[in-house]
Amino acid sequence: MSNHGTIWWTELMTRDLPKALDYYAQTCGWEYEAMPDPDTGGTYQVAMKDGKPIAGLMDMSQMEQLTGIPPHWFTYIAVDDVDATVAATEAAGGEIRRPCFDVPGIGRIAIIADPTGAALGIMTPAAPTEGG
Repeated sequence: MSNHGTIWWTELMTRDLPKALDYYAQTCGWEYEAMPDPDTGGTYQVAMKDGKPIAGLMDMSQMEQLTGIPPHWFTYIAVDDVDATVAATEAAGGEIRRPCFDVPGIGRIAIIADPTGAALGIMTPAAPTEGG
């Protein structure tokens, strides 16, 4: 079964991670599991609801490429083939903001802007591990 076209993941990029964690814990009942964030050297927080991962939260203050960009939610859409989708995006007049890269156990990802300029992530999710 293909997940192509499915909203797959969303993450909050903020400059006040403790405040965001508290807010979403209080308003949404989220709990968190911390993991290292290789992009910032800090900690990436996986929001959990009813024992399932539902979103990520990260501190964007150490990401120079995001200087001047306000805190925001960022969405990833699943595609069957990230590389093919990158090529199709360029052909349609979109922009590649971060070329394809692999995240072990997560999938293959690229950050693009669609032909209207809207930024989003596309990803081919990693195959589930046995029992997962």
